[in-house]
Amino acid sequence: MNYAIEINGLTKKFDSLTAINTLDLKIKQGEMFGLVGPDGAGKTTLIRILCGIIEPDEGDISILGYKLDSETNQIKRRIGYLSQKFSLYGDLSIDENIEFFADIHQVADYRQRREELLEFTRLTPFRDRLADRLSGGMKQKLALACTLIHTPAIIFLDEPTTGVDPVSRRDFWKILSELLNQGITIIMTTPYLDEAERCSKVGMINRGELMAYDTPDNVKAKMDSRVLEIVCYPARKALHILKDMPEVQEAQAFGDRVNVFAEDTEEIASRIKSELESNGVTVSSQRVITPSLENVFISLMQSE
Repeated sequence: MNYAIEINGLTKKFDSLTAINTLDLKIKQGEMFGLVGPDGAGKTTLIRILCGIIEPDEGDISILGYKLDSETNQIKRRIGYLSQKFSLYGDLSIDENIEFFADIHQVADYRQRREELLEFTRLTPFRDRLADRLSGGMKQKLALACTLIHTPAIIFLDEPTTGVDPVSRRDFWKILSELLNQGITIIMTTPYLDEAERCSKVGMINRGELMAYDTPDNVKAKMDSRVLEIVCYPARKALHILKDMPEVQEAQAFGDRVNVFAEDTEEIASRIKSELESNGVTVSSQRVITPSLENVFISLMQSE
C-alpha cells in the first residue's frame, strides 16, 4: 500500500509540555485527512513538524518515501504548506503574489501554471487587484494558489477556513474536492466538525495523542448508542436534570438542544420528557438521531 505519510513514535516537547506524545499515524496517498482537536491539542505542532519547520524529539517520519530527518530538501520540493497566518503581500497584486512565490520555489516557467491556478480558484477577473483589497475568502484562495504554484504532491492546510464566511468556505471546499480528483494528498486541521465529516479519514487529537482515527462513519460507529435530541428551554437547566437521571449515560448541550445517550433512547424518551416538564423545562420536540462526529468528540473529551 502506498502511504503519503508514515509516522512512528513521534514525540515533541516544549520544556515540560508534551505537545506530541508517541504518536503513530499512516495517511494514504490521494486521501484527505482531517485533524481535529481543541486549542493546544498539538495540531499545528504536528503539521509544522511534517513540513520540516520544527524538529521532533523522537520518532521516525517518512513522507512520500523520503526520511524527514535526512531528506528534508527532497520533501520540501514536493509539499505545500498553508499556515494559519499565511503571509500575502498586501501591496502586491494577485498576479504579483503568485509570481513571488513561484520565485521562492524556483519555478522558472510559472506563467502557464499561474493561468491554470487563477482559473481554478476563479480569481482571473481580479488578478490586478492588490491583496489588501481582497475579501477573506479571496485571500484564502490566493494563498492556496501560492501554495500550489510548484505543483506539490501533498498540501498541508492549517485551519484554512477559520474566519471565512460560509459562502467562501463552500467555494474553498469545492476547490479542495477538485484537488483530490487530481490525486493530491490533503492534510488539514480544522475546528469545524462538519468539515471533518467530508474527509476520507479523521483523527481526533488531544494533549498530543490520537483519541480516534478512522473514516468518519467508523469513528461515529464507535458510539454504539443512539442519540435522543431534545429541543427545549432552558437547555442548561435540562442538561443538569438529565445528568442526574441514572438511565442517562451522557448528555450534551448544543444551543437550544440537548443530546442524550442511553442504552434505549426510544424507551426512555417519554420518561425524560415528563421529568423535564415536571421541573419547569419546556420541551418543544424530541427525535432519535445517529451520533455525529461532534457527539463522539465531546464524549471522548469528557471521558479524558
